Amino acid sequence: MKKVLFITYFWPPSGKATLHWPLKIIQHLPGYGWQPVVLAASEDTFSERDESLLNKVDPNLKVFKARTLEPFNLYRRFLGKKRDVPLVASEAISLTNRGFKHRFAIWTRMNLFIPDARIGWYWNAVRKGKKILQSEKIEAIISIGPPHSTLLVGKKLSDKYNIPHIPVFIDPWVDITYYRDFKRSKPTVMIDRRLERSVLTQSNNVVFVTESMKEDYVQRYPFLKDKSHVLYWGYNEDAFREDAIDHESSEEILLHAGNIYDYQNPRALWPTLRKEIENGRNLKIVFLGTVSPGIKQSIIDVGLSDRTVFKGFVPYHKMIEELNTASYVMVCATEKRHVPGKIFEYLRSGKPVLAFGSDNEEVRRILDETKAGMIFPYDSNAREFFNSLEKFQTDQDVVSRYDRKIIARKLALILNNTLSK
Repeated sequence: MKKVLFITYFWPPSGKATLHWPLKIIQHLPGYGWQPVVLAASEDTFSERDESLLNKVDPNLKVFKARTLEPFNLYRRFLGKKRDVPLVASEAISLTNRGFKHRFAIWTRMNLFIPDARIGWYWNAVRKGKKILQSEKIEAIISIGPPHSTLLVGKKLSDKYNIPHIPVFIDPWVDITYYRDFKRSKPTVMIDRRLERSVLTQSNNVVFVTESMKEDYVQRYPFLKDKSHVLYWGYNEDAFREDAIDHESSEEILLHAGNIYDYQNPRALWPTLRKEIENGRNLKIVFLGTVSPGIKQSIIDVGLSDRTVFKGFVPYHKMIEELNTASYVMVCATEKRHVPGKIFEYLRSGKPVLAFGSDNEEVRRILDETKAGMIFPYDSNAREFFNSLEKFQTDQDVVSRYDRKIIARKLALILNNTLSK
C-alpha cells in the first residue's frame, strides 16, 4: 500500500473544527490504497480540547508530533489573562474592543507573524518531517491549511526529497476573511503573497474546499487551471448513524453551531425573531461555539436575552446531539468564496437551513439542489424563511455526495493521478 504524509497542525485532542476533514479522510484512505502517516503539532494552546476525538484515531495510525512555539500564552499574559483561561476566537479579533492592549495585540498578529501565528512550528516540523521521510517510504505529501505555515512545511519537505506535494486550502491565504477591516502593512502583504505563490507554483496538485475559492485562485494564478480540484468539506456518515436520534421538544429551537464573528451579524434577523415570539411562537435561540461581543449586544438590544442560550464549545458528538434537538439551523457565510463546513452536517440532519451570505451563489446552489433551505443577504430580515418552513424537504440522495468516504475516494484518485504524471 502506498504511503502519504499528512501535515496538519491540529490533531486530537484539539477541538479545532479544521481537523475534522483530515481526521475522517485519513480514516477512509486505506480503503482506496493509501496508508496515511501524520505529522501534527505537539499542542494547540488556543483551541478548546475535545477528548472524545481521540477515540476516532486508529491506534495503528503512525502519528508524529513536532514541538510548537505558539505566542498565545504570551498573548494571555499581555492581556492579563491566566494561562489556563481559554481564548475566544470571536473576541480575539473583535473590533468592538477598543482597548490599547487588544488593538496592539491584533496589529502585532497581523503584521509580525507571517503567514500566521503558528509560524513558530515551521522549523521543528521540518526537522521532524525529515526524520519521517528518512524512515518511511512516503510517495506523496498532503498539507492542510490554515494555518498556512503548514503548507510551507509541505513545500520544504517536497523540495528536499522530490516528493509530490498537494496543499489543501480550507480557507484562502493572503486575503483570508478574518483579515478584513484590519491593517496589514504593504511589506507584510508582499511577503505573504510571495510565500503563497511559491507554494502554489511548487505544488503538483492543489485542493480547494469550495468551487468559488478555486475559481478565484485560478483567476489570480492562471497556471493553476490544470492542477486544481474541489473536494467539499463534507460530513461524517457514521456520526449520524451513532447519534442521529431526533428529540422532541416543546420549543422551536434555532441553532447556530460554530464560531460567529461581528462581521457575520444578521442584524435584521433579531427583530424578526422577536416579532415571531410576540406572535406566539415558542422560539429559543441556541449558540454552540464562541459568539462575538457585537452579536451578543444586538441580541440584548432587541430584547432576546431570555430566549437565547450561549452554550459555548461542546465536543463534536455533543454538537450532533444538539443538532438533533433543533427545529431549524442557521449558518453565516463570511464571503462569496466561503461554504461553511457546518452546512454539510446541517444538510445531513435534514433540518431546514437559514443561511446568510451576501453574493454567495455557491451556498445558494447547494441549498437549491438539496431543497434544504434559503440564503439571504446580511441586511435581510429573513421573514420569508419562517413563512416557507413547510416546503423544505432535504433530498438526502443529493446530500450523500458530501459523505467524506466519497470525498476520500476522490482524493485517492488525485493522489494516483499525481504519481502517474
